[in-house]
Amino acid sequence: MNAPQHKNLEQGRWFGMTLPEQLGNVGSEYSRAWRWKGANRPDYADKAIDRMLELLDLTLADSRWRNHRLKELSRLREQVCGEFFLSDQQPALQKYFDQFAQAARMGR
Repeated sequence: MNAPQHKNLEQGRWFGMTLPEQLGNVGSEYSRAWRWKGANRPDYADKAIDRMLELLDLTLADSRWRNHRLKELSRLREQVCGEFFLSDQQPALQKYFDQFAQAARMGR
């Protein structure tokens, strides 16, 4: 992974977001990565994957989820990496992420 893309989020803003907001943002990068991969633009897809993993790692680092969400979030990261880095996988997690984005919008 390259240099951090979301420096302002690392400094605290990310940790003020709800879990649906965090995973909705992760899902946005997930969707971008698949779109670029489908458009045969691996350079853009790789950048979106880097941003997605950075946001997912920030979510994993959020102490609020340490006790009851760590296993799920760790497994999610594993699944996402498997989709992008192993053979010819398909975007199986889009509906999962969409539900968090929808919950975040409803929570506003």
